[in-house]
Amino acid sequence: MARFKIIFARSASKELEALPRSVVEKIIVEIENLADNPFPKGSKRLKGEKNRWRIRVGDYRIIYSILTKDLIIDIIRIRHRKEAYN
Repeated sequence: MARFKIIFARSASKELEALPRSVVEKIIVEIENLADNPFPKGSKRLKGEKNRWRIRVGDYRIIYSILTKDLIIDIIRIRHRKEAYN
């Protein structure tokens, strides 16, 4: 499988910068792994959305969309699980 390019929405970048350093390191590892496998074990498609997925990293959720034709993963949100789906 080809390697996907990872892009961040501006809001996702700001959310990532606001998190504690220890959490950021774990999230970055998971995002980098998405480039090789956009559907890792535990990933789930969001209900009511065609192209949005989420993965869990501790108490945080990474919401992303996959553009398979262009080989792009767009990171949309990185939030605590209480706020991730609002």
